[in-house]
Amino acid sequence: MTDQISDAAAAAAFRRLVNHLQHRHDAENIDLMGLAGFCRNCLADWVMEATVDAGGSMTKDEAREAIHGMPANEWKKKYQTEATPERLKKMKESVAKNADAS
Repeated sequence: MTDQISDAAAAAAFRRLVNHLQHRHDAENIDLMGLAGFCRNCLADWVMEATVDAGGSMTKDEAREAIHGMPANEWKKKYQTEATPERLKKMKESVAKNADAS
């Protein structure tokens, strides 16, 4: 069904998602992973892979900076809190559901 979305609409929605994530620092990566099985870092990896697949060049650090809106290490220092055992368990259970996703 995703092929029914135009590239222009997909690009606009993607940019809106990235802007939203850059605004909502309270939605931490571990919590995103626990709920949806992906996070900012996953999104950055997908962008990097798509860029390379399209013949471009992008490093993991460049992709993460594009998604985080700042270097990933800076984002972690400013916004990342401790990964509690409960949060790690929820993340692990959620990520396990990704096995059939592509």
